[in-house]
Amino acid sequence: MVHDLTATQEFYAALFGWEFRPGPEQLGPYVRALLDGHEVAGIGRLPDDRHLPVAWTPYLASDDAGETADAVRHCGGTVGVGPLDAGEAGRLAIASDPSGAVFGIWQAAGHLGTSVVGRPGTPAWNELVTRETAGVVKFYQTVFGCTDEPVVSADFDYVTLHVGGRPVAAVHGVGQALPRDRGPHWMTYFEVADVDETVNRVIELGGHVVKPTWDDPQGRMATVADLEGAVFTVVHSRTDG
Repeated sequence: MVHDLTATQEFYAALFGWEFRPGPEQLGPYVRALLDGHEVAGIGRLPDDRHLPVAWTPYLASDDAGETADAVRHCGGTVGVGPLDAGEAGRLAIASDPSGAVFGIWQAAGHLGTSVVGRPGTPAWNELVTRETAGVVKFYQTVFGCTDEPVVSADFDYVTLHVGGRPVAAVHGVGQALPRDRGPHWMTYFEVADVDETVNRVIELGGHVVKPTWDDPQGRMATVADLEGAVFTVVHSRTDG
C-alpha cells in the first residue's frame, strides 16, 4: 500500500520488469503486478487521510478468512480490516499478531496468489523480524496450523514455519537489534539475478540501501527500500527454486 501508485509502478517496472493490470474494484485504486504474464504481487493506493507506513505485506492462506480472523482475535492479535470480499478473486483481512507485526489473510477463490516462483522478480521468502520467537511462533501455530523447526544455536533465534512438511516462512528473533522505528515486521524477499547490480539500480531509481550486501548460506542478499520507504530484501539464491 503506497501513496503514489503511478511512481511506485514505474519503480518496480524498472527494477523487476513488472507490468501491471487493474485489480478488484472493491480494493480501491489497486493493480496486480505481472512478470511475463504471471501474477507476482499487488500494489494499492492508501487513502489520502491514512498516513500509514508504506510496506510490503505478505498474505497467509486461509480456508475461511472469517474463522481465521476470529482465531487471530482469540490468540491476542488484532484485525484491522475485513474480512471483506475482493470480487471474484477471494476474501481478505488485514491483521496484526500480538507483537504488532502486520500480515494479510487470504481466502482464495479465482485468485490463488503468486503464480510463478524461483525467477528473478518473484517473491522468494517471507520472514517475520521480531524481538524473540518463542511467544509469537505459538500464535502462528495456533492460528494457521503450521509446525515449527527451530535452528539449534545458542546465539541465533530463528524458527522456520512449515505446512505439510514444507517450509513456508520464518520467524527471526533479533533482540535489541530490532529497528525502533519499525518494530516487529514481516520482511519480503525478492529473487534477483545479481544483487549488487540490483542495489545500484535501486539507488538510481530513488530508493536507498538499508543493509549493505552480505553473503549467507542461502545466497547473496541486501536489504533496500523503494522510493516511498517500503523495505524489502533482494536475494540471489545459491540453488534454484
